[in-house]
Amino acid sequence: MSEAEDEITRVFKVRRTVLQMLKDRGYNVEESDIELKREDFVQKFCRDMNKVNKEALFVTTDKGPNPEDKIYVFYPEGPKVGVPIIKKDVVMKMRDDKVTRGIIVVPQPITGAAKNAIIELNKILTIEVFEEAELVTNITEHKLINKYYVLDSQAKKELLLKYTVQDTQLPRILVSDPVARYYGLKRGQVVKIRRSDATSLDYYTYRYAV
Repeated sequence: MSEAEDEITRVFKVRRTVLQMLKDRGYNVEESDIELKREDFVQKFCRDMNKVNKEALFVTTDKGPNPEDKIYVFYPEGPKVGVPIIKKDVVMKMRDDKVTRGIIVVPQPITGAAKNAIIELNKILTIEVFEEAELVTNITEHKLINKYYVLDSQAKKELLLKYTVQDTQLPRILVSDPVARYYGLKRGQVVKIRRSDATSLDYYTYRYAV
């Protein structure tokens, strides 16, 4: 298989995982988009059948009518993404459209300056960065990975009242954990985790994101 074919296959798998991730976070995603076949992906997203048009991969979706429930997914061109691309292609569009949450998918690690810029931008926006290598396979499809459910503020409040505990008394999960990143966990959120024991009976545990 040629290098160009390898790239097409990789990006095809990455796009599928991104769409699955969005759906698992509660965003509106058509099943037909997730199940798009590789040959159809090539027809739709590849220039001259041998190079992926990253700009065409851009995703916009939401959870409902509230603008705060909208998210953008960017696939910047070029192997190395730096500050100029983030400011021009990502931040300006998000600000112009009043969208506060975005995901950037990059083929290689972003520059150190770009990492620092993201930290500053995340004081007013929520921008996540994933490398393609992290998304070639869907980590949650592994048989040893349990099912996660991120609690909204009301469900979290009811949980804490039920067990008369503070959220900080719950077992913790790092927001840098790969599964926590998949679900977009923020510090202070609580996730409900479905587990199965040796008898295949389901039970639930909870984790506090730090």
